[in-house]
Amino acid sequence: MSISSLGSVSANEVSKIALSANGKALSTAPDRLGYLSPTDPSVGIETIRHLYAMQGYVWLKGLLPRREVIDFRGFALSHLAASGLLKPGTDASLGTASAGAFDRQLADRRLMSLVRSSAYEGFCAQPRLSRPMDAFVGGLSYLHKRKIMRFTMPGTATATPAHYDLVYLRGGTSRVVTVWIPIGDTSIDMGGLIYLEGSHAVGAAMEARFSSDNAGLSPEERVSAYNRNMSEGGWVSKDLPAMAERFDTRWLVADYEAGDVVLHSPYMIHASTTNQSVDGLIRLSTDIRYQNVDDEIDARWGSHWSLDDML
Repeated sequence: MSISSLGSVSANEVSKIALSANGKALSTAPDRLGYLSPTDPSVGIETIRHLYAMQGYVWLKGLLPRREVIDFRGFALSHLAASGLLKPGTDASLGTASAGAFDRQLADRRLMSLVRSSAYEGFCAQPRLSRPMDAFVGGLSYLHKRKIMRFTMPGTATATPAHYDLVYLRGGTSRVVTVWIPIGDTSIDMGGLIYLEGSHAVGAAMEARFSSDNAGLSPEERVSAYNRNMSEGGWVSKDLPAMAERFDTRWLVADYEAGDVVLHSPYMIHASTTNQSVDGLIRLSTDIRYQNVDDEIDARWGSHWSLDDML
């Protein structure tokens, strides 16, 4: 699959972007860095399901109304603004970061309030998401109560290590679907999610092996053992270039726009890079999980997300 024909960024443009995470620079070699393949939501649910199974993800372009997403970005960042993270006198929806220090503890407390708000719940459960998810899961969809919102300041070292989501959802069905939503335009330099090409097959194989190795444990012990094995075995890694080398594949990146939504498999390995926004913009996103309501639900995800919930 050639990356030169996918999306609006050519192979040469991708290779010029210096992406890094946890002190490691991603290789810009064409066999190590590529571009996500975008999908028009109008292609229909069967095509979307096919692409999801084949790629491990589907990047749905413009599924949500752009203006509404930008408005919600402004609402969310305005709620966090008392911490001093926004540049004074700027439009909150732009998300221009303050040049000085901000009160991280206050911002985190405000964030915990925000993810419990009716406004956020409404954004995540809006019909433009829930109805396609009903069709995607083949029945009534269930939205997990534990929903995560993240903000990342520019020029910081914050980055999400490589992982696949089922590591943290083993108490329920394996048919859970992660929905990642960039809340606002998120250019490559801002450190949006990146995906290890073809890794949904790798994740499924690892999961099968861990299930076999830990078959004698109780359900509670098995979840703990799996998560420990993932960390100790190096599968949850901070070294993104090493991951690409290990599996001889590419990290796929994207210029996300407000209104885009990404569905990804619970086996798909993904991560983020640091926010190096040239315009000094805050990255804001949410990751939520849908599944068929009739499938087993992980009880640990039945409470609101907290920074200290250890999941």
